Amino acid sequence: MGEDASLSDDEYVVRTVMQTNSRAEDAYIFSSGMNMGCFKGVGYPEEIGEYFMLDQLYSAYAWTAHGRFPTNTQAWWGGAHPFSLLDTSVVHNGEISSYGTNRWYLEMYGYACTLQTDTEVIAYAADLLLRRQRIPMEIVAKILAPPIWNAIDTMNEKEKKLFTTLRMVYGPLLMNGPFAIIIGQTGRLIGLTDRIRLRPITAATRGEMFYLSSEEASIRLISPELDSVWTPSGGEPVICELNSRRV
Repeated sequence: MGEDASLSDDEYVVRTVMQTNSRAEDAYIFSSGMNMGCFKGVGYPEEIGEYFMLDQLYSAYAWTAHGRFPTNTQAWWGGAHPFSLLDTSVVHNGEISSYGTNRWYLEMYGYACTLQTDTEVIAYAADLLLRRQRIPMEIVAKILAPPIWNAIDTMNEKEKKLFTTLRMVYGPLLMNGPFAIIIGQTGRLIGLTDRIRLRPITAATRGEMFYLSSEEASIRLISPELDSVWTPSGGEPVICELNSRRV
């Protein structure tokens, strides 16, 4: 009881989620944010939205959605995207072949990966680096998708020292394999692909709206007219933040 009293509210919730998901039989917590809701089920995203009456009961400035179960592990509704922890939500396309190493590293920090999909480790890595260790997203991107050693060798001494240190300290969080990731957090949306872009991601804007998706076509289903469309570079994050967050 004394230890729990010394924890921050966020850390107490995270520990409760991990204990429940690893110890409770046939019970999982997949939505734990104060200002973020995560909704899952069997069906297409629009069907999930109708079932939970999202248009009637909820309003938000940011939404993430994904249309499939995991394909390389057991297909079940708890493994459907998005994955969330506190106010971080993750959807992911591709495969993390470094899942075992990433999971082992996160378990040292108290995270329990129990939902049987590689996307779960991305959500917990984001929580560890962005919330607990307060590392800027630009640096987090270089931890998850760092330059190859040959590229580091050609950098100036300051950059070489930074990237060598990141590889030494956070090497087990390097994510191998083809991936495109969208991270939603309070006040911002982040997109990131693997460093050689084996999975696509597209960004676009229309007025004050910002969009991220695997393909431009899906963005244009929502907004046929766009002001700008671009393809982010591999390993480089694209970040959209509300003005209130910057202040």
